[in-house]
Amino acid sequence: MKSLDQLELGEPRLLEVDNRCVVPCDVNIRFCITSGDVIHSWALPSMSIKLDAMSGILSTLSYSFPVVGVFYGQCSEICGANHSFMPVALEVTLLDNFKSWCMGLLND
Repeated sequence: MKSLDQLELGEPRLLEVDNRCVVPCDVNIRFCITSGDVIHSWALPSMSIKLDAMSGILSTLSYSFPVVGVFYGQCSEICGANHSFMPVALEVTLLDNFKSWCMGLLND
């Protein structure tokens, strides 16, 4: 999560992160999540997505994002003292942009 002094104009407080999850638009994506401790819940309300993360269990979800944009969510399971500081920021981009982003990661 970005601290208050790191936020740029227009970025939401307590929801923006320093490393967004980036996925391509109109491509079926499979999310696989688990937890190392208590139950968490990975939620993107604007996409009607909620996936529970439980210790010892691999939860999966397949989804194709129909629009480009940045979508915010957070842990939606009260999981402990830092529950309110578990943001989700998902960036959906065009496939060509996603490929370029991946190549940039390989070059870093």
